[in-house]
Order: sequence, then C-alpha cells, then structure tokens
Amino acid sequence: MASKSTSRTIERIVRGVATSDGAGVKLTRVLTQDLQRRLDPFLMLDAFGSDKPDEYIAGFPDHPHRGFETVTYMLEGQLRHRDNHGGEGVLGPGGVQWMTAGRGIVHSEFPEQDHGMMAGFQLWLNLPGTDKMCDPGYRDLPAATIPVVTTASGVSIKVIAGESQGIAGAMTRTATEPIYLDLHLPGGAAFEQSLPQGHNAFIYVYDGAVTVGDPNGTGANAPRPVQKGEMGILANTQEAPGVAIGSQAPARLLLIAGRPLREPIAQYGPFVMNTHDELRQAVTDYQAGKF
Repeated sequence: MASKSTSRTIERIVRGVATSDGAGVKLTRVLTQDLQRRLDPFLMLDAFGSDKPDEYIAGFPDHPHRGFETVTYMLEGQLRHRDNHGGEGVLGPGGVQWMTAGRGIVHSEFPEQDHGMMAGFQLWLNLPGTDKMCDPGYRDLPAATIPVVTTASGVSIKVIAGESQGIAGAMTRTATEPIYLDLHLPGGAAFEQSLPQGHNAFIYVYDGAVTVGDPNGTGANAPRPVQKGEMGILANTQEAPGVAIGSQAPARLLLIAGRPLREPIAQYGPFVMNTHDELRQAVTDYQAGKF
C-alpha cells in the first residue's frame, strides 16, 4: 500500500511551447490557454531568455490590456515600461513590475540594452469580476525591495508575493492570495513550503532539476523528478499541507500558487473578462480611445 503523503505530488508535467510575441520577441509559453481553468487564477506564464539581440531587441510596442494583472520578473537585462496613464520605469535584474490593467491600459515594453542576456518571466494573474473595471495601476519593485530569506540548509527564497518561512512578500492580493517564490536550491538541499488547501499551484524549473514529493514516499507518493524547462502541476491533495522539493545538484525554480476565482473566463487576446459581451465592449472602448 502506498504511504500517505504530506506533500503535494506532481499531477502532470508540461513543457512550454516556443512562440513569439510583441514585435517578434522569442519566448516559451509555459502556461497556455488550455490550462487556465486548471490553474485558475493564473492565465499565462511566459519564459524568455536569449543573448541574441535580434530575438528580443524589437520589444513589445504599444498594446492594450483589460481585466487582469501582469507580473514581470527579470532575471537578467533591463526592460523599460511606459503606459498611457503616466507610468514609466526601468525593470532591472531581480526586479518585478506589477501592473494592474483594470478597466484599461496601453503600454509598451522595450529592452534598455542592445546586447547581452535578456531573461525573465511574465505571469498573468486574473482579477475577479468585481475588480476587472478598477483603476489601472503600475508598481516597480526593485530587487532590493523584495525580501530574500535563506534556510538552514542553504535554500535561498525570494518572496515576491505571499509568505515563506514567516517572511511576508513584497506584494499581496486579497482576492487570489498569490504565492510567488523564486527558489535557489544548492545540491543535496531539501525545502518545504506550506500551501493553503484549495490553492492551485505549480512549479517551473528554469535551471537544473528537482524532485517533488515526500522524500520517503512510495508508490504514487514517491518523489517525482522535474527537469529544466518543465512545469510541474501540483495535485490538489486535501490531506497535504504543502510541498516538499529536493535537489541533488544546484537548481532554480519558481513556485507559484493562488486561490481560484471559479468565475467564467472569456478571453480575446489581451482582454480577459467574464462574458463575451464584456469582451465586445472592451474592443469597442479600446477602438474609441477610452483606455
């Protein structure tokens, strides 16, 4: 008989899809549209990374959003944001840009460099129906303002949102209660993170490899490997209060979780609403210059 697990297990492994966006920026779409309901409240996760300027230099010219939030996290390089509500800033290594599209925003994102590595992630976080038409907002979180804690086993945890090891993150959101951690595990390390019951959660390994599950688990609860470039969707196991992650060699990964909104999702490109009528209105408003 399989042992009872106190760690969530891997329900499914997903590899991202190579694509391009903006003016031809090459990236990997990790969380695709077909996973939106399973990973509610998260709508999309893109990973980008290249040291070839022609794969990122054209950037993302002016484009609109309505109904959700974008969370851009830079690992390397610099990206300049400008929007039609007066927001502007340069996102540098280790920094986060948290933008609330709300009722409508038009912004651009261009590299503040013409050579070198440009790497990071963009996560789309849904807004509840009651907040989709809220005022737009933009906040820069430089690396120095984001808490980092190191465990006794040497695991470094950047707490972008939520809480870990008793340390509150740089951002909170009441409706979706997101947890967003960047974890750096040395070789031979073990890490445990509590996760609220009912939160949908996943990891994305961007360097090295890890195992997920109770170290002494057997059968269906045995630790399962997740390799570089893979997303591991965590099972919503009721009796598991969190997740256990281990590494044999140094590894880096994102751990992301959130409370599902359980609302209808209607998406048309950069607009995410609850109904098709609301989508049509979003297009009409954008075309009329009301963003």
